[in-house]
Amino acid sequence: MTAKQSSPFVESNDKELLRVPRNTTTKRIFIAATRMNDGKTTVSLALFSALRALSARVGFIKPVGQRFVEVEGHKIDEDTVLLDTIFNVEVPIQAMSPISIHHTFTREYLDEPGENHAELIDKMCRAFDRAAYEKDYIIIEGTGHAGVGSVFDLSNADVAKRLNAKVIIVARGGIGRPVDEIALNKALFEQAGVEVIGAIINKVEADKLEMISNYAGKALASKEIPLLGCIPLEETLTTPNLKQIVEELGARWLNHCPVAGSERINKVIIGAMAAKGLVEFLQPGVLIITPGDREDIILSAMAAEGIAGKSIVSGIILTRDLLPHPKLMEMIEKTRIPVVICRQESYYVASKINNMTIKTQPYDTDKIPIIQNLITKNIDIESIRNAFSAEEIPLDFAD
Repeated sequence: MTAKQSSPFVESNDKELLRVPRNTTTKRIFIAATRMNDGKTTVSLALFSALRALSARVGFIKPVGQRFVEVEGHKIDEDTVLLDTIFNVEVPIQAMSPISIHHTFTREYLDEPGENHAELIDKMCRAFDRAAYEKDYIIIEGTGHAGVGSVFDLSNADVAKRLNAKVIIVARGGIGRPVDEIALNKALFEQAGVEVIGAIINKVEADKLEMISNYAGKALASKEIPLLGCIPLEETLTTPNLKQIVEELGARWLNHCPVAGSERINKVIIGAMAAKGLVEFLQPGVLIITPGDREDIILSAMAAEGIAGKSIVSGIILTRDLLPHPKLMEMIEKTRIPVVICRQESYYVASKINNMTIKTQPYDTDKIPIIQNLITKNIDIESIRNAFSAEEIPLDFAD
């Protein structure tokens, strides 16, 4: 432990509220975005992995989270759970997710903003000191754009300033809109006194990667914002599996299959045609949506499975809460095709699936190598490291 880093295990006894972290040595990289679902978590995961390849001493914190799960009695941001599940950070998980925004949080804060703000800052700073303890680098994942959280005086810009972090802004693929939004966010961070070390453009169509990298790079350079890289759109990262669809619809399982709905759904077919017209669509990755009383379609799918000797579609969703005949239900219980039922109409279900926002989950083991490779191949890690002065870089990172 250096002279500048206090042990986090004794700080809880302090009476004075912390206004800034005590840690002054760990390099802080704040991952922000121009809007929700632009890819902050994907970049955070991949950058964490890239830095871990250089040093085992890499930490993570998401100071303010909006989507959380219960872990050992604590409300923990789901992205924190994801990263800790993958990398086993070996830090108490509540220190990596100190503040969770529940549905009455803002109103409770505004009732007594002065006292509440001081306590939130203290909680965040103590958590940061613990998450960054004896770490060379720490990834700080933000929530939305630079101004998100302003209503309770903890915007991303405020948090990055308070934690003395340098910022990378993530935007979605394109030229005009992402450059405009990156410039706007940079202005908010700079107004708070926070340095933006570069931008990443995510979810770029593969055939436009070179063109967007060229022109977006020129546009950002004119605004003194380095383009750290463009990440191509990877379909696997945006494709749901049946388990995620079931959760989104509030559906329920009608049978128990070994795959448990883990296969990716690449195509959705609404069973409105005659059963014989369905045959050409039966293949892995296909999800059939049909009312429960279209027993001809259900039987056709199961018959094709019997002929092939394996499950040939990735699932069937029965709609309108219509259960098939009891005899057919017995067959459904034995089939290898995952079958679920929901109360909504077929076209509503198809639209809902098409508009789903797919976030990486701890059980998405097939996505992790893809995420790691995307940033290794497409992001300038050396420029990120060089954003910290040579004398600040730990000896482990020296060439």
